[in-house]
Amino acid sequence: MKPKPWKRDTGSRRDSTVASGRGNTLQIFRFAAPVLIVLGTSMAFLPILQNGFVGWDDEGNLLRNPHYRGLNWEHLRWMFGTFYYTNYRPITWITYGFDYLLWGVEPFGYHLTSLLFHVVNAVLFYFLAFRLLLLVWPDNSPRSQIGSRVAAAFSALFFAIHPLRVESVAWVSARNDVVAGLFLLLTVICYLRAADINAESRHRLWLGASIALYALSLLSKGMGIGLPIVFLALDVYPLRRMGIVPRDLLGQKGRKVWLEKLPFFALALGAGVLALIGKQQGGLVAPLERYGLVERVMQSMYGLGFYVRKTIVPVGLSPLYELPRTFNPWDWPFILSGVTVLALTIGLVIARRHWPAGLTNWICYGAMLAPFLGIVQFGPQMVADRYSYHSCLGWAILLGGAILYSSRFRSGNRPSAAVITLVVGLGVISLFGLGRLTWKQARVWGDTESLWKHAVAISPQSSIAHYNYGNALERRGEIDEAIKHYHEAIRTTPAYIRAHNNLGIALERRGDLEGAVEHYRQALRLDPTLAEAHYNLGSVLARRGELDQAILHFRETVRWQPQFAEAHESLGRALALQGKQAEAIEHMERAVEILRLRSRE
Repeated sequence: MKPKPWKRDTGSRRDSTVASGRGNTLQIFRFAAPVLIVLGTSMAFLPILQNGFVGWDDEGNLLRNPHYRGLNWEHLRWMFGTFYYTNYRPITWITYGFDYLLWGVEPFGYHLTSLLFHVVNAVLFYFLAFRLLLLVWPDNSPRSQIGSRVAAAFSALFFAIHPLRVESVAWVSARNDVVAGLFLLLTVICYLRAADINAESRHRLWLGASIALYALSLLSKGMGIGLPIVFLALDVYPLRRMGIVPRDLLGQKGRKVWLEKLPFFALALGAGVLALIGKQQGGLVAPLERYGLVERVMQSMYGLGFYVRKTIVPVGLSPLYELPRTFNPWDWPFILSGVTVLALTIGLVIARRHWPAGLTNWICYGAMLAPFLGIVQFGPQMVADRYSYHSCLGWAILLGGAILYSSRFRSGNRPSAAVITLVVGLGVISLFGLGRLTWKQARVWGDTESLWKHAVAISPQSSIAHYNYGNALERRGEIDEAIKHYHEAIRTTPAYIRAHNNLGIALERRGDLEGAVEHYRQALRLDPTLAEAHYNLGSVLARRGELDQAILHFRETVRWQPQFAEAHESLGRALALQGKQAEAIEHMERAVEILRLRSRE
């Protein structure tokens, strides 16, 4: 028999070569993606390494606070026992302690540490996004793996270099966001790992690690109180560990999932109680009588819409979005936000079967943002950029998923090169634009003056912004300009106690003693316990020879602030002029003692 001619199997070899090429590309991208994220994030935030501390809590937290400066037993006891500046965040204080040991009070080192935390978070978020995208599209082919990693890298970069992140990274006092974020991301990664394991012992091991990391996150600051709700949402989709019908929720499988959440809920409850105690001790919690339920609900609606808008169009960012002095919940921005939020919620519920990821992300977004929406109102802000650090992670994953979905379009059973090119091109352009905006926003936080000058430009009706800008100008010696901004702060908020006091100081420096006395007295009418205003008024009265009145105010100063060394000294001098030598010596010695203790600290 004549043998059949041999035929070359070119198709199988081509497929093998293509598969091998894709496998090599996948291996390269596994290492290239994290490196790209590290470089991109570092470049976008590079200006913060030249920034200083700013007059927005940095001075009180770091420059005038000796208690964090070290890591011995006394320092650690203070860190775990304080609600300093109304926050409970011992792990974050430990990072400041390390910074002090390495850098003293040099701002470069503190900014470098914050940036390193953020860079690590960006890489961790890449792996988290990749894991979630694989849960949605469980395809292990090299082509799909490459697409998922590209999408996850885009998600990580979108999160990391977005201008909304600047406040958390560039503001040293907001480092708790990036520290808590580190442990929060690790918490979610370990939880997803636990959910993926059937073996009971290993499942419990990963779940225990997740619980421990969650505790560390809450000890950095209670930003992640809503995480147990996030886990329940993920259990429905994309983990599919339980359904949403009563049979699934209350069945044996559902009960197991619920029981796993009890430690997380217990930790979240404890963190919530600690946060509330801290805010109440600082007098920041607004009572319901002064700030009603309708106002809180409409503020919450506004907040839910605000972070979505700023994620899409991140311009006009400010360090302070101050609550209006007269809050009208029926103004059009609040009504429009409420209608938009309700419409979006209803739409996502209706579309849940066709697009479950949208509803899952909306639930996670709301759960993580809930503590900061104003239901429990604290502080002067209505919203804040830093509150987006944890809550907006889901939006970045959705955008990465959109890129992955677009890359799977088919035209004649082949990938659509035009679609892929368009999507990738738009993604690169958007990341470049975000990086430029972040670079500019990071420079806003360069020093106190640039920060509040920017805040005044963005929010000219903010009395706090005018007050802080006036402080910065006065320190630089621009007294007349400082007085203008103090007046503007008082015009916006007539009962602004510290603005009256500082306006008095500026007028005194300009030589207008009558004007200074008027504003010191106005500050004391608003708050008779303000020791600084008593001291300032006493000093002016002493200069005018009105010793009896001056002594009266010096006595009030040391009554309300016994450790005010300068007040004891001034009181001693005034008493000596009146011939009361014994009492004068007593106060002078007290001043020396306080100064000696202060120097030791």
